[in-house]
Amino acid sequence: MTSEFKPPFVTLDEAPAALQTQGFALLDAGEVQRWLGTTPEGLQALQVGWNDLPADAYLKDGGRYRRRRHSSFVVEGEVVQQVPHRAHWQPLEYNALHGGMERWFEPMQSHVLDQPLWPRLLARVGEAVSALRGAQPWFVEAHTFRIDTTDGIGRPTPEGAHRDGVDLVAVFMVGREQIKGGESRVFEADGPAGQRFTLRQPWSLLLLDDARVIHESTPIQPLEPGGFGWRDTLVLTYRRGGFQDVG
Repeated sequence: MTSEFKPPFVTLDEAPAALQTQGFALLDAGEVQRWLGTTPEGLQALQVGWNDLPADAYLKDGGRYRRRRHSSFVVEGEVVQQVPHRAHWQPLEYNALHGGMERWFEPMQSHVLDQPLWPRLLARVGEAVSALRGAQPWFVEAHTFRIDTTDGIGRPTPEGAHRDGVDLVAVFMVGREQIKGGESRVFEADGPAGQRFTLRQPWSLLLLDDARVIHESTPIQPLEPGGFGWRDTLVLTYRRGGFQDVG
C-alpha cells in the first residue's frame, strides 16, 4: 500500500503569509466554512451542481473521463457580476495539450449560481488575491469538474504540471467517491522545491499563486477492479486586467 502525504493545512490567519512565502496555502474544511460564514448544509446546496455536468467534448487524448461546466464573472470587492457566456481559452504557453482553441462548455446551472453562498465564495477568494496583488477588479473563470473512472483511469490534469496564466488559482475539493490516486502536487515554478499531498476533506481548499508555482493532480483509479468512482472539484482562476481571450 502506497503511503500518503497529509495536506499541510494552515489556519485562516496563517494563509496570507503562506501564500506570500511558499506560493500556496491549504485550508481544511472547517476553516473554509468559517471563512465563508456557512455550514456543511450550505455547501451541500452548492454541491448538487456536480450531479449534472456534461461530458467534455474537447479532450485530445480521446478520453471520456471528464465532465465540466464553465462560467465567468467579474469580482470587485463584494460586488460579483456574471458576464455573458464566453469560451474558455488558454494560450499554448500554459496548456500545451488544449491551448490555442476556443472551448465552449455549458454554463453553470442557475440553481447553483442563485445560492447566496456563491457570490460570497467568489468575493472571499477575491480578498485573498487582493491581499497578494492589491485590490482591483478580478476576472474570474469558474470550472465545475468531475473526473471519473469510465475509462478505467481518469486524469484531472491531462496537460501535466502547469501554470494557468492568471494571478490566483483556487481548487476546492468538493468530493471523492470510491477512488484511489488524485494526489495534488505543487512545485516552485523556478526551482526544485515541491510538495505532494492528497485532499480528501469535502470543501477543503488549495490556493495557488500562479506566478510562483506550477501544479498538477495525479490520475485516479477505482478502488476495486472494475469499479466506478469519481473526483469532484471547483476550480476558480482570478486574473487582473481581463480574461484570457484569442489574440
